[in-house]
Amino acid sequence: MESSASSLALTSPRRDPRTLTSLPEILSSLSAFQAEEAELSVSLAELLKAREPIIISLNRLQSLNAQFHELQLDAAELTATVSTTAKTAERVGSRVRLLDQEMGRVREAGDRVGQVMELKSSLTALQTSIDTQDWESAARHCARAMTLPSEVLSGPFADMAVPTSESHLPPAQTLQAARDQLLLVFRRSFEEASRSRDSNATSRFFKLFPAIGWENEGLDAYANFVVDLVRARAPSSTKTSSPLYYITALTSLFESIAMIVDQHQPVVEKYYGEGKMQSVVYRLLEESDRVTKTLKTGWEEDRAMQRKLADITANPPISLFSPTSRRQYPSVEDSPVDPRDIDKVLSEIAGMVGRWHLFKKFLSETLKDSATTSINDDLRDNTPSSDVPNPTIESHIVSHTSSHKIFEELISKYYIPLEIWYTRTIMDKAHKLSSPDMLQSPITTTTPDDVFYILKSITTRLLTTGSLSGVKQTLEQLREALDRDYIGIIKKKLDDVYKNTGTGVSATRPDKVERENRLTFIILLNDLDVSISHLEQLARDLTDSPSIAQHFTEEEQQTVKAYISSFSTLSLRFKSALRAGIEQLFNQLSRPKLRNLIPDVYKDVSYILDEDGYSTADYQDLARKRFIKAWEALVEGYKDTFSEGNYRLFIGLALDVLLRPWEKFVMSVKYTELGAVRFDRDLRSIIAYLASQTTFGDIKEKFLRLQQISTLLNLDSDEDVDEFYNGSGISWKIGPHEARAIASLKI
Repeated sequence: MESSASSLALTSPRRDPRTLTSLPEILSSLSAFQAEEAELSVSLAELLKAREPIIISLNRLQSLNAQFHELQLDAAELTATVSTTAKTAERVGSRVRLLDQEMGRVREAGDRVGQVMELKSSLTALQTSIDTQDWESAARHCARAMTLPSEVLSGPFADMAVPTSESHLPPAQTLQAARDQLLLVFRRSFEEASRSRDSNATSRFFKLFPAIGWENEGLDAYANFVVDLVRARAPSSTKTSSPLYYITALTSLFESIAMIVDQHQPVVEKYYGEGKMQSVVYRLLEESDRVTKTLKTGWEEDRAMQRKLADITANPPISLFSPTSRRQYPSVEDSPVDPRDIDKVLSEIAGMVGRWHLFKKFLSETLKDSATTSINDDLRDNTPSSDVPNPTIESHIVSHTSSHKIFEELISKYYIPLEIWYTRTIMDKAHKLSSPDMLQSPITTTTPDDVFYILKSITTRLLTTGSLSGVKQTLEQLREALDRDYIGIIKKKLDDVYKNTGTGVSATRPDKVERENRLTFIILLNDLDVSISHLEQLARDLTDSPSIAQHFTEEEQQTVKAYISSFSTLSLRFKSALRAGIEQLFNQLSRPKLRNLIPDVYKDVSYILDEDGYSTADYQDLARKRFIKAWEALVEGYKDTFSEGNYRLFIGLALDVLLRPWEKFVMSVKYTELGAVRFDRDLRSIIAYLASQTTFGDIKEKFLRLQQISTLLNLDSDEDVDEFYNGSGISWKIGPHEARAIASLKI
């Protein structure tokens, strides 16, 4: 308490005694001074107690003064000694560095002298080899001189030391003159060897060009040589009138180029480097462009292609229901354009274009592999270079040639228009010559088999062209032609079956006419169903065709399959037309018969049964027998004539129309316990009958609501409907309100 009071006294501000006016203030101030005095006395006492250790420490420090002084003297002496040694080392080091620099200059001078001596000896040996016509030695000495740095070749020391009385030019000019002389000799000798077909001499001089730095010139000379080989190939032995003449000529051209590339590429890349065959291929493709252009011009003239295009434009296919076709059905013999001639020309075009794309695929893959290898080598060496070829570009150099444009023009200008005209003509002919094949089951006409047989031949021929744009455009136009001239004609035939039903019908035999019309309508629907199957099979065959892998690159194959898949979506148009036709037939002939089917089946049938009534109903089995009789009358004439798919669709429509009034009838009847059991037996027997009459897979699915109604009707009287509905685990098609209403039908 005393210490706290003293601290308060110390921390509280002092008051001037002259301001004290009262006794309490004076006493308070006096007390504060006393407390402060006591605090100071205590502090002074403590300080005096700590004086002795401080004095001891000071004495100990003073005793160390002598030792510190000795250390200071030793340090000064050591500093003087080291300083002298460091100065000496610095003088010696600077002189050593100067000596190293002098020695470096001496070595550099020695190396330069050695290089100049090597240059002089190489040039002397080079000239000697040229004089003795030892071209391999000359190339070797020239290459050795070229490896020397340019500062040596063009340096002042070499300019003074190398020239001699026989060769007074500077060494750089002497070397260039020797290179030019060797180039002339090698080129002349290579050309002479090429003309004489001396393979050893040709190979000998071909290898020497890159050694002396004339790589491009060597490749150019070699390109001239191989182009001459292509030009010297044996001409075709067939006549131009032969359908194989132009295909054979192009095959010979492309095979000769491909053989040269395949056989000579390893040699070129061995001596000139990876990817160097491309410049030679450029020259070969230029020759290919020249020959292809000549052959294309001759083919157009020999085959009179402009006249054929004019003929098909002036004589388009005549549709079966066009006004022209109603006046006359021109036969193939009377037509100004013979489809057989067009078919031959199309096969010839496909053959020519296919040969080109096979050749293109070979070159693209070969050049791509070469360019890729070259890039990998450059990356491995970590040598950045702007001359590194891009494999994506280099592997497609063939696509930018005139030959490629020529063959693409053949596709767009001739092949596609002629192919579409031929397809439409064949389809129209198939429609006009269509006749039902009564021996088939189901009955169809000859039209689907004829059309899709030709269509398979056409699309198979299309894939052999190898033209990606041709496949895309042709399949698109074939899709339009099938939609217009095949599906459209069948739909028109379907419309015309009942269009004039009352015209010319005999009053005594209307049923016969009705049966004939129905049979005709069903046969046309069967044609659509068979056509869907044919189209889907055609799409699968084309997708799996080996022609895709043979004629298209890996990058193009998926695109071609995508085009085929797009073409196969035409089946949706077939299915739409088929469903519309079946619905038309059903609505016109069968729907009216279904209106009274359920009332007739359950006429005089009661489900309020006791045991005697149940026995009688079980014996009579009226509902099942009447339903079978009515159903057989409904499907008579359909089951044996419809295709399986069409019959399933027909049955589905019938059940869709039948089930709703059936459910309404069931919901309007009262049931006893035995009556509900009888209804369940009737329903099950009818479902079993329908399932036995067709392969229709979802019969039970369609009857699911009726079966659930029967289940609810057969609940025990003491069983709660809501509890059963919620706890049965059944996937209900009936709502809870309907379930309670059904259960209330029991009496």
